[in-house]
Formats: sequence, C-alpha cells, structure tokens
Amino acid sequence: MYVPQHFDEPRTDVLHDLIAKHPFGMLVTHGEAGLDANHLPFELDPAGGKHGILHCHVARNNPVWQDLGNGDEVLVVFRAGDAYVSPQWYPSKHEFHKQVPTWNYIVAHAHGRVTIRDDERYVRGVVARLTRAHEASQPIPWKMTDAPKDYTDMMLKAIVGIEIQITKLVGKAKLSQNKEIRDIQGAGTALVAKGERLIGEAMLAAAAAKAE
Repeated sequence: MYVPQHFDEPRTDVLHDLIAKHPFGMLVTHGEAGLDANHLPFELDPAGGKHGILHCHVARNNPVWQDLGNGDEVLVVFRAGDAYVSPQWYPSKHEFHKQVPTWNYIVAHAHGRVTIRDDERYVRGVVARLTRAHEASQPIPWKMTDAPKDYTDMMLKAIVGIEIQITKLVGKAKLSQNKEIRDIQGAGTALVAKGERLIGEAMLAAAAAKAE
C-alpha cells in the first residue's frame, strides 16, 4: 500500500483499536490456485507476539484452507470507513479554484503467516468468543448452548480455523492532512452534515491536531 508520510498511521494501539471496532476483514491469499480474497469476521489477540494474532474460521467447503500451507504469507485488510470529498467543500477552492475531488479513508493492513487449525477445540473457542463479542449488544444475547448440542457439534465440524501471526501492521488515514486547516475543517464539517460522521469527525480531529 502506498502511504505518503502525512497519511501514515504507525501506532500499533491505534491499528489494534481499528481492527477491534471493525473486525470484518478481507483475507488476501496467494496459494497454489493463485490469488484469492475471502471476507471474514476476525478476532484479534493484541497480546499475541509483537503485533498480535488474528483468529477466524471458514467453511470446510471453502478451498482456501487447503490451498494454503502453514507458514504461508497472507494479508488481511480492515477498513474503518471511507467517503467522497467534493472540492466544493474547500474554502480555498472558491478563492483559487485549484482543488479536485478525492476519496478519504482509514484502513489497516495486517501482514502475517498463517496456520491452519483443523481442530474442534480451536474452532469452538473462536466461535464462542466471536459470538460473545457480537451478541453483547443484544437485549437477550444468543449463546452457543441455545442450540441443541448435536446441531452445534455438526456445525462446528463444517468449519476450519485459521490463525494468523501478524508480522507487520501498516496503517493509512487519508484525511486531507496535506490541505490547509480551513479546507480540512470545511470538508469534515460537510461530511458530518451528510451523515458521514466517521470520516468527517476524523477530519475535524486531524484539523485540530494540525492547528496545535
């Protein structure tokens, strides 16, 4: 990923937070069958090694787990949000007319090495933790024990676990930081007004940081 210095987000804790809040990632692989991409929910263990460990599972019928070998390099892309930015929102455009449209976004790329975990205990643990995390906001959270044991056991046999030891984290927050403060603020305010709060508020925070 191309990351100009003014868009670089190198802080591990910030990137871990992004992954935790936006855990639906794209697993990019290059196995024996060639390039592939799978969209999966991930669990992050931030304490696992220098950069953390990612856990997920795929359907047993998905060929990706057989196409990969333990130790193969993979990439997982996490996206916090994105938004189109009109040049009309930059105050300087109306003075000098030297602005163009752009697209702002916040992403994290987790590079790592994969281990296929085709064992029931691992898969059960991953599913249980993902369920607890994502059911927590429900009025009555669903639990694995809500389903009959034989049904749950059958479903678990139909999936395979994938563990990824993160070897490198690359973060990019493209928020018009290379623009004038007033232009960052103008576009950020316009995005918030349109309901694009995540990128809009991030731009306003970037403007405030640049003003310090």
